[in-house]
Amino acid sequence: MVLKVFFPTCCSSAESGLLVGRWIPEQNSAVVLAVVHFPFVPGQVKQYLAEVQRATGVEISVLGSWTNSKAAKEEKGLERFLEDLGTIFSHDPWIQLGKEQGSKFWSCSATRRHPSGDERDEIILVYYDQRKAMLSRLHPPCAPEAGEAAAAPDRKAENASKLATMFATVSQSQLLFAKDRYDEGPVKLTHWQSEGVEASIIVELVKQASGPACVLLTFLLSLVSRVCLSRALTFWPLSFVWSKLSTCQQLKHRLQHLQVVSSTRKAPDQAQLMRKANIFVSLLLDMTLGILLMSWLYQKNRIGHLANALIPMADLVAEQLQDLLQWLMGVPAGLKMNRALDQVLGRFFLYHIHLWISYIHLMSPFIEMILWYVGLSACLGLTVALSILSDIIALLTFHIYCFYVYGARLYCMKIYGLASLWRLFRGKKWNVLRQRVDSCSYDLDQLFIGTLLFTILLFLLPTTALYYLVFTLLRLLVVIVQGLLHLLVDLVNSLPFYSVLLRLCRPYRLASGVKFRVLEQEAGKPLRLLMQINPLSYGSVVQTYRLPTYSCYPKDSWGSLCKKLFVGELIYPWKHKGEKQD
Repeated sequence: MVLKVFFPTCCSSAESGLLVGRWIPEQNSAVVLAVVHFPFVPGQVKQYLAEVQRATGVEISVLGSWTNSKAAKEEKGLERFLEDLGTIFSHDPWIQLGKEQGSKFWSCSATRRHPSGDERDEIILVYYDQRKAMLSRLHPPCAPEAGEAAAAPDRKAENASKLATMFATVSQSQLLFAKDRYDEGPVKLTHWQSEGVEASIIVELVKQASGPACVLLTFLLSLVSRVCLSRALTFWPLSFVWSKLSTCQQLKHRLQHLQVVSSTRKAPDQAQLMRKANIFVSLLLDMTLGILLMSWLYQKNRIGHLANALIPMADLVAEQLQDLLQWLMGVPAGLKMNRALDQVLGRFFLYHIHLWISYIHLMSPFIEMILWYVGLSACLGLTVALSILSDIIALLTFHIYCFYVYGARLYCMKIYGLASLWRLFRGKKWNVLRQRVDSCSYDLDQLFIGTLLFTILLFLLPTTALYYLVFTLLRLLVVIVQGLLHLLVDLVNSLPFYSVLLRLCRPYRLASGVKFRVLEQEAGKPLRLLMQINPLSYGSVVQTYRLPTYSCYPKDSWGSLCKKLFVGELIYPWKHKGEKQD
């Protein structure tokens, strides 16, 4: 029978004593956690291990004895004494490990009280880094590729469960690792923190101060949430405006993040703890970038320069739109348009541009002051500043949106009108109750009026379609700019920066599995393996720990989007996930 012994490399230089750890019978393996060295009293060791077992829930016991060759020379009969300890602690099997002086190979044996036959246990000694196993989190294996065998997933899952048991044993034994050989007490231990428990005065002070700070922040956030949910802000005009502004959505999203970070509840599992850390680092990075942006804006009077350049830029855009409309009102690209409809649409849109320019010039004395206060919002984070920029672009291009809505509605009415009249020619009609096309008989007057309307709509369609095409392209240009801003905001909101930094600086913390390297072998000696942790790939880290975020754009397929553009249906970029599209 093969017996696996997981031995921590930090205990290879420990003094002679007892091997303390957990026996996993279903895997026929032993996980050594620490070495209890002399002097000790067996009764006190049993009492201490029972206390640790009650506190951690891990079945910790004495697995065997450990002999260091240097200590064996100093004290005669030590090896014999360690063998006799097997009768006191009575663990089956009793594992005996010994480090020989001047040799890289160890003596390793296992004694069973009730051996089954003449077959001896074949021991595999697996060295592992206890600190890395303690701090790492083992992730489940990825889905197999298409060419792998059908039994591969079950085999991978079985191996992963065995490794998870070993990693869980080490990680759940924190109370055992809190005591080292320099602590006062009857039991002296050697493990990965034997040189002293890692601590920092600054870290401890931060922990002490974080409690009251989190309570105060939670109270302030609850007040803000109550104000936001008050009845005064839930009436139709205000609720409609808040739901369409990207800034309000981003502030709501960050408010939820602050509530998660400031919560005094302990994270129930490692996944929630990583999510909390990712949110905290995302908030910290967001506010840092926002403060840097704010400091750059207020240097060298950049706010004033931006305000002075905004009015000429608006005039230039208006002039270009006027030239475009004058081109459309003539003979665009040599196309013959309906002159009466062309003149009506052109003058209608020119009047809107005139209103928009008058509005901009009316607001020009206050633009610098508005930009100055808007720049202060960057201290809330770069994402808030980008959301405000997106809303400003939406307000400044509101006339383009109006042009697009007018053109799309007019074009859509003509498309659906032509489709309905085309069914009339074929003796069909749309049944509203049954949502299907049924046969129908029409009289001569209906056919005459239908033919007349179909001819009028057909000959007016090119003029309407040209205006719709031009303003749709302008609208798509604005939507693309806003989409890039929202993609950047979603990137900052959702990227797990803490997990990526953890993968970069301490890759063993996020483990996707382990690999075993065979050390030097010698006949008659147990097989020695070195267990090394395989870090999770960066793509898997991002996919596993990616934070949920809101989306301002509908996830339509390309076919659905092209269909909407062809028939003239409006594309609202502020639709959120879960909302029904018209």
